[in-house]
Formats: sequence, structure tokens, C-alpha cells
Amino acid sequence: MNTLKDMHERAVLLVPDKVLLPDGVRTGLGVRVERGMITEVGPVDGFSGRAPTVVPLPHRLLMPGFVDAHHHVTQTFGKSMVFGEPSEIFKRVWVPMEQYMDAEAIDVATRLAAWESLRGGFTTVADAGTRATVGMEIVADAIADVGLRCVLGAICNDLQGGQAVLSKVQVLRLARHHLTRWDGHALIHPSLAISIPEAASDEVLVAVTRLSREARVPFQTHLNEHLAAVERSLVATGLRPLQRLGALGAIGPELLAAHATLLTPDEIALLRDSGAAVSYNPVASAWKGNAVAPALLLSELGARLGLGTDGTRSDAFRLLDAAETAQRLTAGLAAGDSSSGGGWRWLDMGLRGGADAVGLAGKVGEISPGAFADLLVVRLDVPELVPSWDLEWELVRLANRDQIESVIVQGRLRLDRGMPVDWDGEALMERARTISERIAASAPIRRVDPFAGEHRARWKSSRP
Repeated sequence: MNTLKDMHERAVLLVPDKVLLPDGVRTGLGVRVERGMITEVGPVDGFSGRAPTVVPLPHRLLMPGFVDAHHHVTQTFGKSMVFGEPSEIFKRVWVPMEQYMDAEAIDVATRLAAWESLRGGFTTVADAGTRATVGMEIVADAIADVGLRCVLGAICNDLQGGQAVLSKVQVLRLARHHLTRWDGHALIHPSLAISIPEAASDEVLVAVTRLSREARVPFQTHLNEHLAAVERSLVATGLRPLQRLGALGAIGPELLAAHATLLTPDEIALLRDSGAAVSYNPVASAWKGNAVAPALLLSELGARLGLGTDGTRSDAFRLLDAAETAQRLTAGLAAGDSSSGGGWRWLDMGLRGGADAVGLAGKVGEISPGAFADLLVVRLDVPELVPSWDLEWELVRLANRDQIESVIVQGRLRLDRGMPVDWDGEALMERARTISERIAASAPIRRVDPFAGEHRARWKSSRP
């Protein structure tokens, strides 16, 4: 779509075969984009005589970019190092790796993750914060250069291994600086984070929650993800992690709870009644979790939910499929629920639900006047979608990343057929190969499960 390359320089009217609106797929509509925003959506005939540059998109779907409600953009060098590993891999892989990453490594890893996200159809990600010691501006600059929108978390832990490493005053000084330093930035939106509740004292948990609430930004934390974390909290405080936040009054609409896979009935009620949001991360559950979040139940009860990758696989269409499949296998089959959400629910959760969860409701995840022009042009003339009877279900079960022809963020074309339009992707991959080898060789990473080749050899040697 070469006609899209300069769309940021003028007002354009995009005229696709189909448009995905908040209430479903529609035909015969045009979408006007100007200065990075969607300014009008309506029947194509209604633009006659006053239309800007018209960009026909035959056999294409114009849809909002997806929202990844939980990501770790600096961890992309780990990738397949964590396949087959037991839970809490952050202790043996992520933390050791990030602590050995210098400014160059963080920059390249972040750019690679941002590109992967865009290729997979995500135009917005919520990053839960890095444990690297370099400045946050390196992460922000890399993300913005690639063209991804990011709700960027700053970690506000005051404890490490149960010992104080920062005072409350120091934590809040860092947090306030993070909240103001991105004022006016087009693509970076601040957020505060505490890695897991046990990484903060009661006093700091309450203070950071209150600051997030006052600033109206998400407060991100990994919550009730693994049995080990739940049990540690019970031993240390007598309360499960989510119960502890509730007892402290540190739970409300500002909370973005990543995972929330291990929930008791009273915790489900607490999430619903508090207005907190949950990032449902089904691929993470499949790869390293102890359970699957009861996303369909939470949704029916009116809880706020988005979909997150947890940095596992930045492919939005495969995430939709995983979200539906996980609910079908864990709840739908036993109840005879063949619909398991009706298809549209997972699409909505990956779009408007994610936007709401990360604090950008009405601005991303939907095509409507006043929203950012963060858009995907998706090919429909592919065997997977011919014939097409129910496009919303088809996007959940049949669509794939290769169909994403153009990725637009803030009204600017960022990727064309998966490749960047204004920077050298091949050069980035070459740098990533070299730097990741250096980091992997130096960091004290400890794997439990062997790589596939060694696993096969061990299995063969054990056979009679």
C-alpha cells in the first residue's frame, strides 16, 4: 500500500471493503484520518465533494491495532530460553539477564520487541517495567523510534529478598519523576509498577497505589500468578497477594493485575467490585503457568479485562485463538458451553478491553472519531477467509499475522508487509544476534529443562 506511506502529511479518506467498528464489521464506510487522529467515520457517499485524498483498500479490512495489556519489552533476548521451564522463570532467566544488559543491549532488545509487536498487529503495549539498571529514556526512545505506542511502567519496588533497598521517599521521588517526564509525548504514556506485591512494603504499596490513582495511570503488578508466590505471601503475611492489596485498600480502578490465574471466589468478587482490570495472558498460562485465569466468568460478572502476551509471542491473532481455546478447555467443555464467548468477546478484549485496562479507553483499540489513528490493514483475499460467513469468529480462529499488510500508528505508516518503512530491519536483526550472544554468555542464567536437542538425546539414551 504505497499510497499510505505519506498519509501522515495530509488528510486521507481510507475506503476499505470492511471496517471493524466497536459493534461489529460494517461495509460501505470511509474513515477520515488527519494529524494522527481519526476525525470522521461514515458512509463513503457522505464524503462526496469534501473528501481529502482518497485511499481505496479493496479486499481489505480496516481494523484497530491490538492492545497488549502485559509485556516485558526488554526481555526479548530470552525468548526460547524459557521454553519447557517451570514457573517463576524470572528468578533464573529474566532477572539475571536484565541485570547484565547495558544501554546498547537494552536499546536493541527493546527495538526488536517493538518491531515484533507491530508485526503481530499490536500498536499499543503495556510494559510492566524493566529491572535493568539503565535509564528509562533508553527504553522510551527505542519504542518511539520504532513507532509503537507504550504504556511504560516504572518499577517502584522498595524491597529485595525481604530487605529494604529504597526508602518510601526515594520510591515516590522516582515515581513522580516518571509520571511527569513524558508530558506531551505522542507515544509514551506513563504507568507505575511493583513487580510482585512481596517486592514492596505495605507502606510503599499503599503510597504507589494512591499516587497512581491521583495521576489516573495504571498501577501494574503480577498478581496471584504462581502457587509459589501465593504461598510465600500466605507464610509472610497470612494473606494471599490479592487479599493483601484488598486489606491495605490498595486496589481500585487504577490496578492492572497481570495474570490473576489463581483466584478464590472472594477474590473474584473483590476484582469485580473494586473496578480493577486484569490482563488475561493465556499463552503465558500454557507455557509456564499453574492455571488459567477465569476470564469468561470475570467478563460475565462485569470485570474489566484485556489480553496480554507477557512477552511470550507477539502475535495478536494467535493470542485471540489462545484466549478462546484456554477458556473452552478449562470451563466450556465441562459445562457444555460450545460458544465459550461467542468469538466477538475475545476480539473485543484484545481491542477495547485492552485499551480500557491500560488507561487509554476511547483512544486506542477502536475506530471512532477522536481516537488515535492506530490501525491495521488486513488482507481478506486469502484462502483462509474464502468463503467468509462470520468475520469476527474468523479473525479469532483463522486469521494470521501474514495477512496484516500495513500497520499504522498515530496516522503514520510504520510497517509494510511486516517490514519497517523508514529504518533498516535487517541491520537491527544482525545487531540483535551479536549482542544477545554476548549477554547470554555473560549473564548467570540457569535453566532447568535442556534445549530440545539435548532433551531428545537424553530421551533416546533412556530407551531400552
